[in-house]
Amino acid sequence: MILRFLAVALFAVTTVSSQTPPSLPSSFQQRTIHSPEGADIFVRSGGSGPVVVLIHGYAENSDSWAPLAADLMKDHTVVVPDLRGIGRSSKPADGYDKKTQAKDIRAVVTALGYDKTSVVAHDIGNMVAYAYAATYPDKVARLVVMDAPIPGIDPWNEILLNPGVWHFNFHGPDAERLVAGRERIYFDRIWNDFTGDPGRPDEATRNFFTATYAQPGGMRAGFAQFAAFSQDAKDNKVFEQTKLTMPVMAVGGEKSFGALQAVIMRHVATNVQEEVVAGSGHWLMEERQAYTVALIRKFLDGPLVAHPVASSADGGANEERLTPTEYKFLQAGNPGTGSSGVGGIQTVVLKGNPDQAGVYTIMLRVPAHTRISAHSHRDDRVATVISGTWHIGYGDRFDEAKLKALPPGSFYTEPPSRNHFAETGDEPVVVQITGFGPSSTEYVDATQDPRNPAKSN
Repeated sequence: MILRFLAVALFAVTTVSSQTPPSLPSSFQQRTIHSPEGADIFVRSGGSGPVVVLIHGYAENSDSWAPLAADLMKDHTVVVPDLRGIGRSSKPADGYDKKTQAKDIRAVVTALGYDKTSVVAHDIGNMVAYAYAATYPDKVARLVVMDAPIPGIDPWNEILLNPGVWHFNFHGPDAERLVAGRERIYFDRIWNDFTGDPGRPDEATRNFFTATYAQPGGMRAGFAQFAAFSQDAKDNKVFEQTKLTMPVMAVGGEKSFGALQAVIMRHVATNVQEEVVAGSGHWLMEERQAYTVALIRKFLDGPLVAHPVASSADGGANEERLTPTEYKFLQAGNPGTGSSGVGGIQTVVLKGNPDQAGVYTIMLRVPAHTRISAHSHRDDRVATVISGTWHIGYGDRFDEAKLKALPPGSFYTEPPSRNHFAETGDEPVVVQITGFGPSSTEYVDATQDPRNPAKSN
Protein backbone atom coordinates (compact mmCIF):
# COMPACT_ATOMS: atom_id res chain seq x y z
CA MET A 1 0.00 0.00 0.00
CA ILE A 2 1.04 3.60 -0.57
CA LEU A 3 2.68 5.20 2.45
CA ARG A 4 0.10 7.19 4.36
CA PHE A 5 0.12 10.96 4.28
CA LEU A 6 0.99 11.25 7.96
CA ALA A 7 4.24 9.33 7.61
CA VAL A 8 5.41 11.51 4.74
CA ALA A 9 4.35 14.66 6.54
CA LEU A 10 6.37 13.62 9.58
CA PHE A 11 9.38 13.09 7.35
CA ALA A 12 8.89 16.59 5.95
CA VAL A 13 8.79 18.05 9.45
CA THR A 14 12.08 16.42 10.35
CA THR A 15 13.73 17.97 7.28
CA VAL A 16 15.30 21.18 8.52
CA SER A 17 14.44 23.99 6.14
CA SER A 18 13.70 27.69 6.39
CA GLN A 19 11.81 27.52 3.11
CA THR A 20 8.04 27.80 2.91
CA PRO A 21 5.96 25.60 0.62
CA PRO A 22 3.70 27.33 -1.91
CA SER A 23 0.22 28.28 -0.76
CA LEU A 24 -2.63 30.14 -2.41
CA PRO A 25 -3.69 33.41 -0.71
CA SER A 26 -5.42 32.76 2.61
CA SER A 27 -8.27 35.07 1.57
CA PHE A 28 -9.34 32.66 -1.18
CA GLN A 29 -12.64 30.89 -0.59
CA GLN A 30 -12.60 27.10 -0.89
CA ARG A 31 -15.31 24.78 -2.09
CA THR A 32 -15.77 21.23 -3.39
CA ILE A 33 -17.91 20.99 -6.51
CA HIS A 34 -19.38 17.76 -7.83
CA SER A 35 -18.72 17.16 -11.51
CA PRO A 36 -21.43 15.25 -13.42
CA GLU A 37 -18.51 13.20 -14.77
CA GLY A 38 -18.11 11.47 -11.41
CA ALA A 39 -15.53 13.49 -9.46
CA ASP A 40 -15.57 16.00 -6.61
CA ILE A 41 -13.31 18.89 -7.57
CA PHE A 42 -11.72 20.99 -4.83
CA VAL A 43 -11.42 24.61 -5.93
CA ARG A 44 -10.27 27.87 -4.40
CA SER A 45 -11.10 31.31 -5.75
CA GLY A 46 -10.64 34.96 -4.90
CA GLY A 47 -10.22 38.49 -6.19
CA SER A 48 -12.51 40.46 -8.47
CA GLY A 49 -12.61 41.41 -12.12
CA PRO A 50 -12.22 39.34 -15.31
CA VAL A 51 -12.19 35.62 -14.53
CA VAL A 52 -9.03 33.54 -15.03
CA VAL A 53 -8.90 29.77 -14.47
CA LEU A 54 -5.48 28.33 -13.54
CA ILE A 55 -4.94 24.63 -14.33
CA HIS A 56 -1.92 22.99 -12.71
CA GLY A 57 0.23 20.08 -13.89
CA TYR A 58 1.70 16.82 -12.61
CA ALA A 59 4.09 16.60 -9.63
CA GLU A 60 2.24 19.66 -8.33
CA ASN A 61 -1.26 20.77 -7.36
CA SER A 62 -3.20 24.03 -7.40
CA ASP A 63 -0.87 25.61 -4.83
CA SER A 64 1.80 25.77 -7.53
CA TRP A 65 -0.03 28.84 -8.83
CA ALA A 66 0.50 30.77 -5.57
CA PRO A 67 2.66 33.62 -6.97
CA LEU A 68 0.49 34.14 -10.06
CA ALA A 69 -2.76 33.95 -8.10
CA ALA A 70 -1.51 36.48 -5.54
CA ASP A 71 -0.68 38.91 -8.33
CA LEU A 72 -3.78 38.42 -10.48
CA MET A 73 -6.26 38.65 -7.61
CA LYS A 74 -5.57 42.40 -7.41
CA ASP A 75 -7.73 42.96 -10.49
CA HIS A 76 -8.96 39.55 -11.63
CA THR A 77 -11.20 36.84 -10.26
CA VAL A 78 -8.91 33.82 -9.96
CA VAL A 79 -10.29 30.25 -10.00
CA VAL A 80 -7.82 27.51 -9.06
CA PRO A 81 -9.04 23.89 -9.04
CA ASP A 82 -7.20 20.68 -8.20
CA LEU A 83 -7.49 18.27 -11.12
CA ARG A 84 -9.38 15.05 -10.39
CA GLY A 85 -7.17 12.61 -8.49
CA ILE A 86 -4.76 15.33 -7.33
CA GLY A 87 -4.56 17.43 -4.17
CA ARG A 88 -7.86 17.61 -2.34
CA SER A 89 -10.05 16.54 -5.25
CA SER A 90 -11.52 13.03 -5.20
CA LYS A 91 -9.69 10.11 -6.74
CA PRO A 92 -12.19 8.15 -8.82
CA ALA A 93 -11.24 4.96 -10.61
CA ASP A 94 -11.50 6.48 -14.09
CA GLY A 95 -12.21 9.65 -16.04
CA TYR A 96 -8.58 10.77 -16.40
CA ASP A 97 -8.80 11.41 -20.12
CA LYS A 98 -8.45 15.14 -20.67
CA LYS A 99 -11.80 15.53 -22.46
CA THR A 100 -13.55 14.29 -19.32
CA GLN A 101 -11.43 16.54 -17.12
CA ALA A 102 -12.35 19.49 -19.33
CA LYS A 103 -15.95 18.79 -18.34
CA ASP A 104 -14.83 18.83 -14.69
CA ILE A 105 -13.43 22.31 -15.23
CA ARG A 106 -16.61 23.45 -16.92
CA ALA A 107 -18.64 22.20 -13.97
CA VAL A 108 -16.44 24.25 -11.64
CA VAL A 109 -16.73 27.43 -13.72
CA THR A 110 -20.50 27.28 -14.01
CA ALA A 111 -21.06 26.23 -10.39
CA LEU A 112 -19.19 29.35 -9.30
CA GLY A 113 -21.49 31.43 -11.46
CA TYR A 114 -19.10 32.24 -14.29
CA ASP A 115 -19.24 31.60 -18.02
CA LYS A 116 -16.49 32.93 -20.29
CA THR A 117 -12.99 33.06 -18.79
CA SER A 118 -9.35 33.15 -19.69
CA VAL A 119 -7.40 29.95 -19.01
CA VAL A 120 -3.77 29.56 -17.95
CA ALA A 121 -2.22 26.09 -17.80
CA HIS A 122 1.07 24.25 -17.24
CA ASP A 123 2.27 20.69 -17.89
CA ILE A 124 -0.63 18.19 -17.94
CA GLY A 125 -2.83 21.20 -17.30
CA ASN A 126 -2.05 22.18 -20.92
CA MET A 127 -3.74 19.00 -22.10
CA VAL A 128 -6.85 19.66 -20.03
CA ALA A 129 -6.88 23.31 -21.08
CA TYR A 130 -6.65 22.40 -24.77
CA ALA A 131 -9.52 19.93 -24.43
CA TYR A 132 -11.50 22.62 -22.58
CA ALA A 133 -10.85 25.27 -25.24
CA ALA A 134 -11.64 22.82 -28.04
CA THR A 135 -14.86 21.66 -26.36
CA TYR A 136 -16.02 25.14 -25.29
CA PRO A 137 -14.29 27.51 -27.77
CA ASP A 138 -16.77 30.34 -27.17
CA LYS A 139 -16.12 30.17 -23.41
CA VAL A 140 -12.37 30.91 -23.54
CA ALA A 141 -11.30 34.52 -24.01
CA ARG A 142 -7.53 33.93 -23.97
CA LEU A 143 -5.45 30.79 -23.46
CA VAL A 144 -1.95 30.39 -22.02
CA VAL A 145 -0.20 27.02 -22.26
CA MET A 146 3.20 26.43 -20.71
CA ASP A 147 5.88 23.84 -21.42
CA ALA A 148 4.24 20.53 -22.26
CA PRO A 149 3.17 18.55 -25.32
CA ILE A 150 -0.38 17.80 -26.44
CA PRO A 151 -1.03 14.05 -26.99
CA GLY A 152 -1.55 13.25 -30.65
CA ILE A 153 -0.43 16.68 -31.87
CA ASP A 154 2.85 16.86 -33.79
CA PRO A 155 5.59 16.23 -32.91
CA TRP A 156 3.95 13.91 -30.32
CA ASN A 157 5.37 10.69 -31.78
CA GLU A 158 8.91 12.10 -31.78
CA ILE A 159 8.50 13.31 -28.20
CA LEU A 160 7.47 9.81 -27.12
CA LEU A 161 10.77 8.45 -28.47
CA ASN A 162 12.74 10.69 -26.10
CA PRO A 163 13.96 8.61 -23.13
CA GLY A 164 13.57 11.71 -20.97
CA VAL A 165 9.79 11.16 -20.92
CA TRP A 166 10.07 7.63 -19.49
CA HIS A 167 7.46 8.56 -16.89
CA PHE A 168 4.78 8.82 -19.60
CA ASN A 169 4.75 5.00 -19.71
CA PHE A 170 5.40 4.34 -16.02
CA HIS A 171 2.05 3.46 -14.44
CA GLY A 172 -0.08 0.57 -13.25
CA PRO A 173 -0.21 -1.56 -10.08
CA ASP A 174 3.46 -2.59 -10.22
CA ALA A 175 4.57 1.02 -10.58
CA GLU A 176 2.44 1.89 -7.56
CA ARG A 177 4.11 -0.86 -5.51
CA LEU A 178 7.57 0.23 -6.56
CA VAL A 179 6.96 3.86 -5.63
CA ALA A 180 5.04 3.26 -2.39
CA GLY A 181 7.08 4.81 0.43
CA ARG A 182 9.57 6.15 -2.14
CA GLU A 183 7.44 8.90 -3.62
CA ARG A 184 10.06 11.57 -3.01
CA ILE A 185 12.70 9.55 -4.92
CA TYR A 186 10.31 9.21 -7.88
CA PHE A 187 9.36 12.89 -7.96
CA ASP A 188 12.95 14.04 -7.50
CA ARG A 189 13.82 12.24 -10.72
CA ILE A 190 11.13 14.22 -12.56
CA TRP A 191 11.90 17.55 -10.89
CA ASN A 192 15.64 17.20 -11.44
CA ASP A 193 15.41 16.04 -15.05
CA PHE A 194 13.35 19.00 -16.16
CA THR A 195 14.72 21.90 -14.15
CA GLY A 196 17.15 24.51 -15.41
CA ASP A 197 18.12 25.29 -11.81
CA PRO A 198 19.10 22.35 -9.57
CA GLY A 199 17.78 24.26 -6.55
CA ARG A 200 14.25 24.45 -7.96
CA PRO A 201 11.75 23.38 -6.86
CA ASP A 202 13.17 23.91 -3.38
CA GLU A 203 13.10 21.36 -0.54
CA ALA A 204 9.97 22.69 1.15
CA THR A 205 8.07 22.64 -2.13
CA ARG A 206 9.21 19.11 -2.94
CA ASN A 207 8.22 17.80 0.47
CA PHE A 208 4.85 19.49 0.26
CA PHE A 209 3.90 18.11 -3.16
CA THR A 210 5.27 14.67 -2.33
CA ALA A 211 3.02 14.50 0.74
CA THR A 212 -0.08 15.32 -1.30
CA TYR A 213 0.58 12.53 -3.80
CA ALA A 214 1.48 10.06 -1.03
CA GLN A 215 -2.07 10.15 0.31
CA PRO A 216 -4.03 6.91 -0.21
CA GLY A 217 -4.84 6.54 -3.89
CA GLY A 218 -2.75 9.56 -4.85
CA MET A 219 -0.11 7.79 -6.93
CA ARG A 220 -2.70 5.57 -8.63
CA ALA A 221 -4.65 8.66 -9.66
CA GLY A 222 -1.49 10.49 -10.70
CA PHE A 223 -0.35 7.61 -12.89
CA ALA A 224 -3.83 7.49 -14.44
CA GLN A 225 -3.17 10.91 -15.99
CA PHE A 226 -0.48 9.25 -18.15
CA ALA A 227 -2.39 6.04 -18.79
CA ALA A 228 -5.06 8.14 -20.52
CA PHE A 229 -2.64 9.59 -23.10
CA SER A 230 -3.59 7.10 -25.82
CA GLN A 231 -7.26 8.12 -25.53
CA ASP A 232 -6.24 11.78 -25.33
CA ALA A 233 -4.33 11.42 -28.60
CA LYS A 234 -7.43 10.04 -30.33
CA ASP A 235 -9.62 12.82 -28.95
CA ASN A 236 -7.13 15.52 -29.91
CA LYS A 237 -6.91 14.28 -33.50
CA VAL A 238 -10.63 15.04 -33.72
CA PHE A 239 -10.28 18.40 -31.93
CA GLU A 240 -7.43 19.36 -34.28
CA GLN A 241 -9.80 19.42 -37.24
CA THR A 242 -11.27 22.68 -35.91
CA LYS A 243 -8.61 25.25 -35.05
CA LEU A 244 -8.84 27.40 -31.96
CA THR A 245 -9.37 31.06 -32.84
CA MET A 246 -8.95 32.76 -29.46
CA PRO A 247 -5.54 34.39 -28.74
CA VAL A 248 -3.08 31.78 -27.47
CA MET A 249 0.23 32.40 -25.76
CA ALA A 250 2.56 29.40 -25.95
CA VAL A 251 5.34 29.62 -23.36
CA GLY A 252 8.35 27.34 -23.15
CA GLY A 253 11.31 27.29 -20.81
CA GLU A 254 14.53 27.90 -22.73
CA LYS A 255 16.08 24.74 -21.26
CA SER A 256 12.94 22.68 -21.81
CA PHE A 257 10.32 23.04 -24.56
CA GLY A 258 11.43 26.51 -25.64
CA ALA A 259 9.91 27.58 -28.96
CA LEU A 260 8.60 24.05 -29.54
CA GLN A 261 5.58 24.97 -27.43
CA ALA A 262 4.48 27.44 -30.09
CA VAL A 263 5.20 24.93 -32.86
CA ILE A 264 2.80 22.50 -31.19
CA MET A 265 0.07 25.06 -30.68
CA ARG A 266 0.24 26.34 -34.25
CA HIS A 267 -1.08 22.94 -35.31
CA VAL A 268 -4.28 23.54 -33.37
CA ALA A 269 -4.73 27.32 -33.19
CA THR A 270 -4.73 30.22 -35.65
CA ASN A 271 -3.49 33.03 -33.40
CA VAL A 272 -0.41 31.94 -31.43
CA GLN A 273 2.03 34.22 -29.64
CA GLU A 274 5.40 32.56 -28.96
CA GLU A 275 7.37 33.21 -25.76
CA VAL A 276 10.54 31.58 -24.42
CA VAL A 277 11.57 32.15 -20.79
CA ALA A 278 15.34 32.53 -20.81
CA GLY A 279 17.31 30.38 -18.39
CA SER A 280 14.30 28.36 -17.23
CA GLY A 281 13.57 24.70 -17.46
CA HIS A 282 10.09 23.19 -17.11
CA TRP A 283 9.16 24.55 -13.67
CA LEU A 284 8.50 28.13 -14.73
CA MET A 285 6.68 29.24 -11.58
CA GLU A 286 9.55 28.05 -9.42
CA GLU A 287 12.52 28.94 -11.65
CA ARG A 288 11.57 32.32 -13.17
CA GLN A 289 8.64 33.35 -11.03
CA ALA A 290 8.60 37.13 -11.43
CA TYR A 291 9.28 37.06 -15.17
CA THR A 292 6.66 34.40 -15.85
CA VAL A 293 4.01 36.18 -13.80
CA ALA A 294 4.69 39.45 -15.63
CA LEU A 295 4.56 37.66 -19.00
CA ILE A 296 1.17 36.11 -18.27
CA ARG A 297 -0.27 39.32 -16.89
CA LYS A 298 0.85 41.29 -19.95
CA PHE A 299 -0.85 38.78 -22.23
CA LEU A 300 -4.08 38.66 -20.24
CA ASP A 301 -4.37 42.43 -19.86
CA GLY A 302 -2.82 43.66 -23.10
CA PRO A 303 -4.56 44.58 -26.34
CA LEU A 304 -5.59 41.78 -28.68
CA VAL A 305 -2.80 41.22 -31.19
CA ALA A 306 -3.02 38.90 -34.18
CA HIS A 307 -0.20 36.36 -34.56
CA PRO A 308 -1.49 34.50 -37.60
CA VAL A 309 -0.13 31.07 -38.46
CA ALA A 310 1.39 31.04 -41.94
CA SER A 311 -0.69 29.31 -44.59
CA SER A 312 -0.79 28.93 -48.32
CA ALA A 313 -3.30 31.77 -48.35
CA ASP A 314 -1.10 34.31 -46.56
CA GLY A 315 -0.51 36.36 -49.67
CA GLY A 316 3.07 35.16 -50.09
CA ALA A 317 4.44 36.97 -47.03
CA ASN A 318 6.60 33.97 -46.10
CA GLU A 319 7.67 33.01 -49.60
CA GLU A 320 11.30 33.42 -50.68
CA ARG A 321 13.03 32.47 -53.93
CA LEU A 322 16.69 33.40 -54.29
CA THR A 323 19.34 32.56 -56.85
CA PRO A 324 23.01 32.38 -55.74
CA THR A 325 23.67 35.84 -57.17
CA GLU A 326 20.94 37.30 -54.95
CA TYR A 327 22.54 36.25 -51.65
CA LYS A 328 23.74 39.28 -49.73
CA PHE A 329 26.61 38.34 -47.43
CA LEU A 330 26.35 41.40 -45.23
CA GLN A 331 28.48 40.37 -42.28
CA ALA A 332 32.25 40.21 -42.20
CA GLY A 333 34.81 40.07 -39.40
CA ASN A 334 32.92 38.34 -36.57
CA PRO A 335 30.32 36.53 -38.70
CA GLY A 336 27.63 36.48 -36.03
CA THR A 337 25.49 34.09 -33.99
CA GLY A 338 25.36 30.51 -35.22
CA SER A 339 28.79 30.65 -36.85
CA SER A 340 32.18 29.71 -35.44
CA GLY A 341 33.04 33.38 -35.04
CA VAL A 342 36.19 33.07 -37.17
CA GLY A 343 37.15 36.32 -38.86
CA GLY A 344 36.93 36.27 -42.65
CA ILE A 345 33.82 34.08 -42.72
CA GLN A 346 30.84 35.89 -44.23
CA THR A 347 27.25 35.12 -43.28
CA VAL A 348 23.82 35.72 -44.77
CA VAL A 349 20.67 34.99 -42.77
CA LEU A 350 18.15 33.45 -45.16
CA LYS A 351 15.30 32.90 -42.69
CA GLY A 352 14.54 33.64 -39.07
CA ASN A 353 17.05 34.97 -36.58
CA PRO A 354 19.68 32.76 -34.86
CA ASP A 355 19.56 35.12 -31.86
CA GLN A 356 15.86 34.45 -31.28
CA ALA A 357 13.63 31.46 -30.65
CA GLY A 358 12.50 29.70 -33.80
CA VAL A 359 13.76 28.12 -36.98
CA TYR A 360 16.56 29.92 -38.79
CA THR A 361 18.71 29.25 -41.85
CA ILE A 362 22.11 30.83 -42.42
CA MET A 363 24.65 30.50 -45.20
CA LEU A 364 28.38 30.73 -44.49
CA ARG A 365 31.09 31.60 -47.01
CA VAL A 366 34.33 30.25 -45.55
CA PRO A 367 37.66 31.39 -47.10
CA ALA A 368 40.27 28.91 -48.32
CA HIS A 369 42.84 27.69 -45.76
CA THR A 370 40.56 28.36 -42.77
CA ARG A 371 40.85 26.16 -39.70
CA ILE A 372 38.12 26.10 -37.03
CA SER A 373 38.91 24.67 -33.59
CA ALA A 374 36.62 22.36 -31.63
CA HIS A 375 33.40 24.07 -30.57
CA SER A 376 29.67 23.39 -30.19
CA HIS A 377 26.28 25.08 -30.57
CA ARG A 378 23.45 24.63 -28.09
CA ASP A 379 20.77 24.05 -30.72
CA ASP A 380 20.24 21.05 -33.00
CA ARG A 381 21.47 21.86 -36.54
CA VAL A 382 21.63 20.28 -39.98
CA ALA A 383 23.79 21.48 -42.86
CA THR A 384 24.41 21.07 -46.58
CA VAL A 385 27.60 21.84 -48.48
CA ILE A 386 26.71 24.15 -51.37
CA SER A 387 30.11 24.61 -52.99
CA GLY A 388 33.74 23.66 -52.36
CA THR A 389 34.95 20.73 -50.29
CA TRP A 390 34.30 21.01 -46.56
CA HIS A 391 36.34 18.97 -44.09
CA ILE A 392 34.55 18.33 -40.80
CA GLY A 393 35.07 16.05 -37.80
CA TYR A 394 33.61 15.44 -34.33
CA GLY A 395 35.58 15.56 -31.10
CA ASP A 396 36.93 17.73 -28.32
CA ARG A 397 40.04 18.86 -30.21
CA PHE A 398 41.06 19.40 -33.80
CA ASP A 399 42.27 16.09 -35.25
CA GLU A 400 43.01 15.81 -38.96
CA ALA A 401 42.62 12.02 -38.79
CA LYS A 402 38.95 12.48 -37.89
CA LEU A 403 38.12 14.88 -40.72
CA LYS A 404 35.84 13.73 -43.52
CA ALA A 405 35.87 15.47 -46.90
CA LEU A 406 32.39 16.54 -47.95
CA PRO A 407 32.00 17.68 -51.60
CA PRO A 408 29.11 19.87 -52.83
CA GLY A 409 25.72 18.35 -52.11
CA SER A 410 26.91 16.63 -48.93
CA PHE A 411 24.84 16.64 -45.74
CA TYR A 412 25.94 16.58 -42.10
CA THR A 413 24.57 17.25 -38.62
CA GLU A 414 25.67 19.34 -35.67
CA PRO A 415 23.86 17.79 -32.69
CA PRO A 416 23.25 20.11 -29.70
CA SER A 417 26.38 20.64 -27.59
CA ARG A 418 28.34 18.12 -29.74
CA ASN A 419 31.87 19.39 -30.26
CA HIS A 420 33.08 19.51 -33.86
CA PHE A 421 35.83 21.11 -35.91
CA ALA A 422 36.45 21.90 -39.57
CA GLU A 423 38.78 23.32 -42.19
CA THR A 424 38.87 24.33 -45.83
CA GLY A 425 41.53 23.45 -48.41
CA ASP A 426 42.66 25.44 -51.43
CA GLU A 427 39.18 26.71 -52.28
CA PRO A 428 36.50 28.58 -50.36
CA VAL A 429 33.44 26.69 -49.15
CA VAL A 430 29.79 27.71 -48.89
CA VAL A 431 27.70 25.87 -46.28
CA GLN A 432 24.02 26.26 -45.52
CA ILE A 433 22.91 25.56 -41.91
CA THR A 434 19.43 25.29 -40.41
CA GLY A 435 18.86 25.27 -36.65
CA PHE A 436 16.31 26.12 -33.99
CA GLY A 437 17.36 29.25 -32.15
CA PRO A 438 18.45 30.86 -30.08
CA SER A 439 21.86 29.56 -31.09
CA SER A 440 25.28 30.02 -29.52
CA THR A 441 28.92 29.02 -29.96
CA GLU A 442 31.08 27.59 -27.17
CA TYR A 443 34.72 26.64 -27.73
CA VAL A 444 36.26 23.70 -25.88
CA ASP A 445 39.41 25.76 -25.32
CA ALA A 446 38.50 29.37 -24.61
CA THR A 447 41.94 30.52 -25.72
CA GLN A 448 41.07 29.32 -29.24
CA ASP A 449 37.85 31.32 -29.39
CA PRO A 450 38.41 33.91 -32.15
CA ARG A 451 35.88 36.23 -30.52
CA ASN A 452 38.23 36.59 -27.54
CA PRO A 453 39.93 39.99 -27.82
CA ALA A 454 43.17 38.40 -26.68
CA LYS A 455 42.97 35.86 -29.52
CA SER A 456 44.63 36.85 -32.77
CA ASN A 457 42.75 35.85 -35.90
